This record gives sequence, structure tokens and C-alpha cells, in this order.
Amino acid sequence: MTLVLSRCDVARLLTLDECIGAVEAAFRLHGERRIAPPGILGTHVAGGGFHIKTAILPLARDYFAAKVNGNFPANGQRFGLPTIQGVVFLADGRNGEPLAVMDSIEITVLRTGAATAVAAKHLAHVNSRVATVCGCGNQGRIQLRALSRVLRLEKAFAWDLDVSRARALADELSAELGIEMESTEDLARAVPMSDVCVTCTPSHAPFLLREQLRPGAFVAAVGSDSPDKQELDPSILSSGTVVVDVLDQCATIGELHHALEAGLMTREGVHAELGEIVAGRKSGRRSDDETIVFDSTGTALQDAAAAVLVYEKAIRDGIGFLMT
Repeated sequence: MTLVLSRCDVARLLTLDECIGAVEAAFRLHGERRIAPPGILGTHVAGGGFHIKTAILPLARDYFAAKVNGNFPANGQRFGLPTIQGVVFLADGRNGEPLAVMDSIEITVLRTGAATAVAAKHLAHVNSRVATVCGCGNQGRIQLRALSRVLRLEKAFAWDLDVSRARALADELSAELGIEMESTEDLARAVPMSDVCVTCTPSHAPFLLREQLRPGAFVAAVGSDSPDKQELDPSILSSGTVVVDVLDQCATIGELHHALEAGLMTREGVHAELGEIVAGRKSGRRSDDETIVFDSTGTALQDAAAAVLVYEKAIRDGIGFLMT
């Protein structure tokens, strides 16, 4: 029998703190070479596209997860729908038994923020106090919430092309996180004051510039998850230390892809995959002045980790319905 879980079910079962722990454990397994490289297939259509991401996660038993997501940035304005929608299929990796089908929205949002938290924990300066988030939708909110779990933030800037979205995020999270929040239209002022900068937009042209970053900054590039998306000036990568979620994936669809295409760096110039750092196989931050970029394209490792967590809690708590 296969368990079916709605978006509301998943939201009840999955917390950010638990997701961060599960995602970090999955990256550690990847860094220890105990997980086969995750797979990805993309199809691009007018106004958006679809991704299929798959992975095997060896836990108490082997789990197979496949996420099918559609990503259409104009959905909210055009149809009143979320930008990202889809499902996660979870199966027993030993025999193929279908275990669950669940809505993917909450999983995608939380696991993306969780990866940034894991990267910041290992790569951001320990005394980071100021952050800038570029892109103030649901993902921007989760990014700041996730950062607040691993850093002692005191202030954050919120930037968005839609100024009202930046103001709304700042108003909402100031009290929730207990930090000073400021919406801004001026990245050239906010970024040089920030120890951490997160980009989570659907941009197709770079807007974050190398000269804006302060020495020792940590940059999490989250929005580039297809070859035509780009948020960072490629020279940010070529002049700094680059850490990727999965090298092959980032070289194809991430910010790294643009730096490679421009001839500014090679794959060999990438310092590490995040899992290698979590597993202790590669070093994290090596100096206070080291500028580090985390190229986060989003992996099936994260999806599988979150989906297994949701499934096991649902079975324990009797949530969802069984399809025979």
C-alpha cells in the first residue's frame, strides 16, 4: 500500500530544524561516497520548466526518491498558484515497493533553506551578524529563518524588484526572528555591509557584483537551477572559493556553469562539494578574508532526506491515507 500525503499533511510533519538535520546528514553520506550521484532531468517550456530529480538514500533501509516539479515564476500573478508545484515519489530501494506519494511544495521550500543553513554553518564567518537576502518570496523568508538557526544575526536587509515584497518580508520577520530588518532598493549599499548574502530570485542576468562584496563574505547562490538563470557576476566565483552542492549538476545548470562558459575558471578550480566539507574530507573556511560562494542548485539528496523524514513521521502518527 502507498501512503498519500497532501501539502497540509507535509506542512504538519516537516519542521525547518528537523529538515536542516536531515539534509546535513544526507550531505555527509554524499561526502563519504555512500550515495550514488543524484540524477536530474530538465524540460524547459514557455514561462517555466520541469525538473525530475532522483536519489537513493541509505538509512535504516534504502529509500529511493523521485521529485517531479514544475517551476513557473509568473504563476502567482497569472493564476494565483505557487511558483513551484509537484510531487515526491518514495519507494523502498531494496525492492521498488511504492511507499508514498506526497506534495513537494513544503519539501522544496524547506530543504532549499536547509542546504543554505548547512553551508553557512560550515562556511560563513563564525561572527557573521548582518545578512542580505535578494528575493523576498517564500524562499527568501525560509532562507533568513534557516540562517538564523546557525548564525547569530543582528540585522538583515531585504531586497526585491518588487519593493512591496521586500517591505512585507522585513515587517514579518523582524519580530519573528528578533533582529533589525530593513527593506532596501540599494544593493550597492546593503551588500558591502553584509557578512552573508543570499540570492534566491528567478533572474536571467547577473545583479550581484564582485566589487559589492566585503572581504570574507559568504554568498549562497540559490536561484540558478537551470542553464538560463543567473544571479552572480561570474568573477565572484573565479576570484573566490567555490563550494557546490553537486559538481556535475552545478557545472550544467548552476552559477558555476556561467563561470565555466566564460572561461573564468575550470571544474578543477572548485574547492569542494558541500558533502565533502560536512564529512571532513575537505576544509571549510580557511581565513577571515576568504570570500566563499555556495552554488546551490538543489539536489535530490535534500528531497530524499526530507521525504523520508515526512514519511516516517506520517507512519508513526497515522497521517495521510493509504492507496491500495
